[in-house]
Amino acid sequence: MSISLDAARGSFGDATGYLAVASMGLPTKQTVAAITHDLERWCAADRDPQGYDRHVAAARRHYAKIVGVDSSRVAIGAQTSVMVSLLAADLPPGAEVLGVEGDFSSVLFPFLTRGDLVVRTVPLEALADSVGASTALVAFSLIQSARGQVADVGAILEATRFVGARTLCDATQAAGVHTVDASAFDATVCHAYKWLCSPRGVAFLTVSEEWGSKLRPLQAGWYGGEDVWTSVYGPAMHLAHDARRFDVSPAWQAWIGAEPALELFAELDPAETWRHAAGLGARLTTELGLPEQKQAIVSIPDADGALLAAALAEGIRISGRAGRLRASFHLWNTEEDVAALVRVVRRAGLPEPA
Repeated sequence: MSISLDAARGSFGDATGYLAVASMGLPTKQTVAAITHDLERWCAADRDPQGYDRHVAAARRHYAKIVGVDSSRVAIGAQTSVMVSLLAADLPPGAEVLGVEGDFSSVLFPFLTRGDLVVRTVPLEALADSVGASTALVAFSLIQSARGQVADVGAILEATRFVGARTLCDATQAAGVHTVDASAFDATVCHAYKWLCSPRGVAFLTVSEEWGSKLRPLQAGWYGGEDVWTSVYGPAMHLAHDARRFDVSPAWQAWIGAEPALELFAELDPAETWRHAAGLGARLTTELGLPEQKQAIVSIPDADGALLAAALAEGIRISGRAGRLRASFHLWNTEEDVAALVRVVRRAGLPEPA
């Protein structure tokens, strides 16, 4: 790790009052410059599809470093739900999938739509204890989207190892702000447009060698070929021997923008980023007299949306989810952002706990 948080903040514009990274990250200055330059080249007829390959490869390497696996275990895509659907299709009829109540729909819906799986959901804190002998897969978000709770990975892995169940972890609300070790799971998915500050349309799948060797690449296309540019016509099919066989062809400009952002986060210490962001979350709960939440995402009951409206009226960019005001802190946020939100909540009146 070679970049400090202070240095990394210089890669962003004025983000004062932006507490909505859990909904949408902010682009780095380098991302804006890279996309602008690419569009200018395209306009000047100075672009070709092959020229994007090195940017995709670099983004893949940077992401692999962020989540602690070799790049050969990383596949690229555009949406996490599509990647989860690939994994869901691999389960035999009747298999039990254990998930989390209130987890993000992309983690759950691909299994529910199968119609022939047993999908069971429990509160996050009960997830590890709910793993049973019939559980085939435990699917969960490392950090919950709605309220920011962090899963007890150690307990979950211990429980799944005991019964031989596989694990699927969605790192979308974690990678970029929290340490992620993708090697600990059978599969992970992540969309990079939140805490990794990349354009929408840049997503990743990691899969273990064991599962990857058996997993059918249902969405196989030309970009999944061992040699991409000789795979564009059939019927001869020579898919990549590693996780690239699961690649979906990239939306070019999105990956141009993702490369510098992912390079930045690959050089940051995620533990330092988490201490900063979760520290601001803890300060917010302390200032409001709420139970301490050492989380980057802090939510406050707001059933009628009054707090959300008041915060937006004061120029605070924030989101509302599941009947709650959701504040999310990243490396650019400061104690002044916390103070501004505290003033809004105190004026509006803190709702009764839900």
